[in-house]
Amino acid sequence: MKVIVVSGGVLSGLGKGITSSSIGRVLKARGFKVTAMKIDPYLNFDAGTLNPFEHGEVFVLDDGGEADLDLGNYERFLDVNLTSDHVVTTGKVYGSVIEKERNGNFLGKTVQIIPHITNEIKSMISNVAIKTGADVTIVELGGTVGDIESMPFLEAMRQMRSEMGHDNFLFVHITLVPTLGTLQEQKTKPTQHSVKELRSVGIQPDVIVARCERPLDEGAKKKIALFCDVPLQAVISAPDAKSIYQVPIFLEEQGLTDYLLTKMNMKSKPDGLADWKKFLNKVMNPKHEVKILLVGKYMDQRDSYMSHYEAFTHAGAELDTRAKFLRMEAEDIEKENCRGLLEEADGILIPGGFGSRGTEGKVEAIKYARENKVPFLGVCLGFQLANVEFARNVLGMGDANSTEFDPHTAHPVVDLLPEQKNVTKKGATMRLGAQQILVEKGSVAWQLYRESEIMERHRHRYEINPHYIDMIQEKGLKFTGKSADGKRMEIAELQGHPFFVGSQFHPEFKSRPGRPAPLHYGLVRAALEFSQKRKK
Repeated sequence: MKVIVVSGGVLSGLGKGITSSSIGRVLKARGFKVTAMKIDPYLNFDAGTLNPFEHGEVFVLDDGGEADLDLGNYERFLDVNLTSDHVVTTGKVYGSVIEKERNGNFLGKTVQIIPHITNEIKSMISNVAIKTGADVTIVELGGTVGDIESMPFLEAMRQMRSEMGHDNFLFVHITLVPTLGTLQEQKTKPTQHSVKELRSVGIQPDVIVARCERPLDEGAKKKIALFCDVPLQAVISAPDAKSIYQVPIFLEEQGLTDYLLTKMNMKSKPDGLADWKKFLNKVMNPKHEVKILLVGKYMDQRDSYMSHYEAFTHAGAELDTRAKFLRMEAEDIEKENCRGLLEEADGILIPGGFGSRGTEGKVEAIKYARENKVPFLGVCLGFQLANVEFARNVLGMGDANSTEFDPHTAHPVVDLLPEQKNVTKKGATMRLGAQQILVEKGSVAWQLYRESEIMERHRHRYEINPHYIDMIQEKGLKFTGKSADGKRMEIAELQGHPFFVGSQFHPEFKSRPGRPAPLHYGLVRAALEFSQKRKK
């Protein structure tokens, strides 16, 4: 078992998730089986109850686990499906230890941080490595070295390294090298202090990845190697990239893969990044461009819709097209005339979300897309609101709504799932994870998926009210995807529209480089056709 721990210093947001994913990608390209897991020091049991404004999107796994968005990066870069076991939080660790104490596992013992909490952390990491059969397990340690929340995890890592040996357990530390002054000098002091902080808990990094605006100067590189006691070849420059998909190439070109493999006494195949480079070339050098308008309610935090952005990047690469994103707060549509961005868009996306804020603005955007035949994709809440808009403006049910927003509406087109009516707890209680969907042959969705049975990931409490299904379909909004038992509507398509599709599930979570989410691919393709017609 080989483990690489990726930690961060100086400040948060340096790109530990992308670096971890990229290390995994270059090792996979050398023929190794790689898995990845995330340690988040917060007390929440999982990410399911976190606000997107605070923590970015909640990424949903096949088994229904609600995880940090970095799990999405791991899945996309490594092309693997991860599970809830790949997410470790302080809440999970302490919850497990307390449950064992209550069950009598530690009878006669005083339960303490060391060894009981640290043993639990080590066990969770080892279990993932063993279950997956991975040659290398990448462990991203969230937060910043020096945070009090991270201390038990760092101690557990220190213990694991001592137990497993330095050739089986490596530390990669990411720090900031800022550029200051008129001379644009790269400053290494923050890195030195960060490594000093790491050493104070008994950990010496094997590799230092320096985040910087431009490639690391040779002088700065030598200074980091000298003061932080790492070989010169173990100081890796991580300059700002135009695309996150460049990062594995940066690491490979600087010899990081060979260095890691030498340290771990592993022999590998030659570089196998050819397909990745082809994909990157498509991303970086597209022939066409379309404007996709995302109408959301968490627009101040770009990470709130990360999987959608990446899904459109994957789709665009296959179509030699860059998806340029226009971003609009749904509430702004309610407050003022915002037809400018709507009229500029070649395609419109309404993503998922919770709560009534901004829903009327989203309904207005959907109405615009329907009436003006602008390609449209509605996901989860977007799917539900497409049905609300249709009921209001086509079926003549002026006050149609979801009972989530108006419990007393005369036309509850969207209503709470029956099994949710007695649910009171919020955490992990929605309809979650991969569910089977039956797709109608000949439909738009079937033409995109080319399959009659698909598995897609869900995260919702509400559904299309069965009482309104026939009425909606009679007027031309057809349900072409349904749950395996036929009870739940999963895909809706508007007849006579170039591309008007809604999905109750979240296709963006399964999109990968080279295998884009079919519905996002469909929207980009339709947007390209719409754009080209408009130019004629």
